[in-house]
Amino acid sequence: MPETNDLRPLPADALSARLQAFLRRETGRTLGREALDELLALTGHLSADAGDGHMVEREVTVLLADLRGFTALTATQPAGVIIALLNRCLAVLSEVILRHGGTIDKFMGDAVMVLFGAPHSQADDVDRALICAVEMQQAMARLNRDDRQDGLPELYMGIGINTGRVIAGRFGSAAYSQYTVIGDEVNLASRIESFSLRGQVLVSEHTYQRCAALVEASGPMEVQVKGKSEPVTVREVVAIPSLGLRVPRAEVRRSHRVEVRLPCVLHRLQDKVVLPQPIAATILDVGYHGLQLELDEALTPFSELKLQFGLQLLDFQAVDVYAKVVKCRPHGAQWRAGLEFTALGAETSARLQTFVQLLVGR
Repeated sequence: MPETNDLRPLPADALSARLQAFLRRETGRTLGREALDELLALTGHLSADAGDGHMVEREVTVLLADLRGFTALTATQPAGVIIALLNRCLAVLSEVILRHGGTIDKFMGDAVMVLFGAPHSQADDVDRALICAVEMQQAMARLNRDDRQDGLPELYMGIGINTGRVIAGRFGSAAYSQYTVIGDEVNLASRIESFSLRGQVLVSEHTYQRCAALVEASGPMEVQVKGKSEPVTVREVVAIPSLGLRVPRAEVRRSHRVEVRLPCVLHRLQDKVVLPQPIAATILDVGYHGLQLELDEALTPFSELKLQFGLQLLDFQAVDVYAKVVKCRPHGAQWRAGLEFTALGAETSARLQTFVQLLVGR
């Protein structure tokens, strides 16, 4: 008579897959390859800081990635399209993260928080975090190429990374708890991510000093972040030369730009809410991915705006344009601000490219 229960040990790969599935179902998290192997080797005995509520201080590299303009996109696309786009994107990013040994701490809507160094640390945590970030942006570029061919809207992501001492352990109650990390360095990673433009990888100076020999990066930039009395220094990672990896964002900067004089109305955003007070401005030049404005007042760098302007050649009014201020400088009695788009409606994006192409050809 055949056995109803097979008690033979599962192969290692099958056991790993079942453990990952269990972790995702019960905690919403997955482990990197090395952490998973260690957990399997422990045969059920968790490390102190992952199990019984014991908290430890440890150095962790925190990677925060967030889709740019996704909230605005949800207002222009059916729910089924949005869900399919987001799930496909997160699935691809998860594969990259796990391949580099990152631990997915949590998904937060259209954002993901990844840990390198918790619950288990390795000597190359910082390097793996940076390589992972660059490959995540490359994966987004490949997804966008496929989406363009399928007539789907493109998605862009900003990434912020910080390294520092955090408190790690299981937080919560008897009803629900989760292993995670907390502390000022986690908050700083989140602040740095909020400054990143689409397709960009920004890192703290501390992280950069730990991986300067590995990466090619911009010069230091100072930003004022909430909760810090002094400016914070960040750098943009553009490549990892030894591995032949380059952030695709460099391609954005090579798009055509044309000189124009287009009236424009701006509205500031505060906590993703469009403020009612309009600001009059003039667009001086425009490209596929951004524009330059002239206006009577200064705009705060990295602040977010909603724009409305007309493309007269095409008899088209762009009303669903969102952008982030890259820089703002005085120019005589006025100010000039460089903006990079964070979200465009599909029709607006197509019309804007046609508009630029028409003027380039003149």
